Amino acid sequence: MIQKKSMVTGSTNIEPFINLGDQPNGNIFFAKEDVNLEKVFTLKMSVCKDSWLVQLDEFPEAGEMYNNHPYISGYSKPVVDHFDWLSGHLITKYKLPINSLVLDIGANDGSLINSFKEKGMLTLGIDPGSITGKIARDNGALVAKTFWNHKAGTALKSLNLLPKLITATAVFYHVPDLHEFIEGLDEVMDDESIFVCQCVYLKDVIEKLQFDHFYHEHTCIYTVNALKILFDLHDMKLIDVEYSTIHGGSIIAHVARKSSKYIVRDNVSKFINEEEKVGLMEIKTYHEFATKVKDNISKLVSLLKSLKIEGKKVYGIGAPVKGSTLLNYAKINSELVSKVVEVNPYKIGRVIPGVHIPIVDEKLLMGQPDYYLLLAWNFKKYFLEKYKTFLCNGGKIIVPNPELHIIEEE
Repeated sequence: MIQKKSMVTGSTNIEPFINLGDQPNGNIFFAKEDVNLEKVFTLKMSVCKDSWLVQLDEFPEAGEMYNNHPYISGYSKPVVDHFDWLSGHLITKYKLPINSLVLDIGANDGSLINSFKEKGMLTLGIDPGSITGKIARDNGALVAKTFWNHKAGTALKSLNLLPKLITATAVFYHVPDLHEFIEGLDEVMDDESIFVCQCVYLKDVIEKLQFDHFYHEHTCIYTVNALKILFDLHDMKLIDVEYSTIHGGSIIAHVARKSSKYIVRDNVSKFINEEEKVGLMEIKTYHEFATKVKDNISKLVSLLKSLKIEGKKVYGIGAPVKGSTLLNYAKINSELVSKVVEVNPYKIGRVIPGVHIPIVDEKLLMGQPDYYLLLAWNFKKYFLEKYKTFLCNGGKIIVPNPELHIIEEE
């Protein structure tokens, strides 16, 4: 699908600012012998100059991306720990009584809804994935295999299932049609309901050169300003915004009906004012970002080529989709990073999309490299602790952003 209009306002007042080239879907991991089946799509980002939403120009059909989605929340300890905090925080914030119904859209393997369940909530998940849904159901979660849209909301309403709380973590910026998603919410929300979406924050992306958050699943990246405009169009109000360091910097946005009792907290205007202050409402900011990204990647490639000449061995840590974006944009293949270590069995034994670097089981690794390239940089703190022995033994870890740097034991 090619998007030439603003996903929020529908206007044509959008301007491209970075082109990362033709890339495959970074979440389809082929076996080496099947890489000829890869499809590529343009990976170009534009910004809406009315709402200051950043959006993808072209994305694959949703079923193709999510039917066999290999990302599993439960394999990431930082994510599981965050979900434990988030569920408790929301129950307390909204004083949810025991047995309140919580709906989680994009439930993945059920990690979040099971955390709610453990705290006394009734739970229902929505997820289109064959892999993730099966894991969730095997773990005792009730998850419907479908995408969330107006039809799904209508179906839920017909069953008289009206949740007190609806969550969508790392989901609401994976949506090709934002308005239809909200129309689904409109079916199941009343004046007591709260919708909470956790989204990667554009301010962090721009300031920390996190260009690898741009990939075909991420149809858009939000400012708080864009979220406010979007929900205003649907007679809903953004009542609160909180910040989390998860995924390199995220916002947790709280939404209610305009007719509800909930008041709009000062946090909302504070976030929007800060966005304006740092230049997120100026087009030059985005073009300057693209230039900085290009320069930073050039330094990374030069470093890896130098290490190869010196005979140093470099592996990658993690095979997230953002890693695929970075490696493909930089054209880094197995000549420079010979393998990538992973714990997710749905990726192990396969190759990084596009550049075809082999992915190996971290637990079966024979010997250590001289350097690791931290592709899963969003969990930097976790991995530095996990690889503490490696660092103590003289190993070094390359971190690609916000500026290229190398971490070693002092």
